[in-house]
Amino acid sequence: MTGTASPAGQDGAQSIRRAIAVLRIVASGQESGVRLTDVASATGLNRPTVHRILRALVEEGAVEQQPVTRRYLIGTEVSLLGLARPAGFPLRSLAAQHLHHIGEVLGETAFLTIRKGDDSVCLARALGSYPIKVLSIEVGARRLLGVGVSGVVLLASLPYEEAVEMMRRNAGRLRGLRLDAQDILERCAAARMLGYAYTATGVVRGTRAVAVPVHSPAGETVAGIAVTAISSRLTESRLLHAVQVMQEQARLIGEKIGQRRR
Repeated sequence: MTGTASPAGQDGAQSIRRAIAVLRIVASGQESGVRLTDVASATGLNRPTVHRILRALVEEGAVEQQPVTRRYLIGTEVSLLGLARPAGFPLRSLAAQHLHHIGEVLGETAFLTIRKGDDSVCLARALGSYPIKVLSIEVGARRLLGVGVSGVVLLASLPYEEAVEMMRRNAGRLRGLRLDAQDILERCAAARMLGYAYTATGVVRGTRAVAVPVHSPAGETVAGIAVTAISSRLTESRLLHAVQVMQEQARLIGEKIGQRRR
């Protein structure tokens, strides 16, 4: 018996990889869902193949389809499977009090985001004390690295060549989002120089956002902390104060990570 995979085994592995790729794109749609054409464009698979995968995932409860819009959303079965490992993300508990501190001091909603493959995933969110709260993304929201300020600081931590390759293999997703790879890479370069990523045009209209990286004691970027606010509350005169508060809390989270790893 040899270690060479059989054609049937290769086909099975390919089918699993395709299904996971489809699930990732569906997850990026959050509550709005995604169209079949969006999934096909982002994955590079043809429409019949995508439709066949989605139909199987719907039958298994991993994906749901809205009856009116016909858009696809992540199904409850995926959420239930995730409950099998409730302690899978200790970073969320380590960072909780620090996110709340940011929300209290700055008054704005704070988000904790990690990298998962080519994507960023929102791991936690703490509401700010200011009455008007900007809830730009939900916990569990998945987006391509480089999309959003947290995605920028996470992508900026990678070697330039690796970031370029990531943009290349996700060209279809970028086209679907109407984003330019070079523009994202330039934002990453600015984030590396400044130590934070900032945008005057947030995900929600009339908002702004800023993010800082969370480093482990070894210097590894393990997460990004972002704050979103209505435009009048995150002006240039207030930006540096916000960054200082966030960087201090990011430093404290990094220290906790180091203590946990000892």
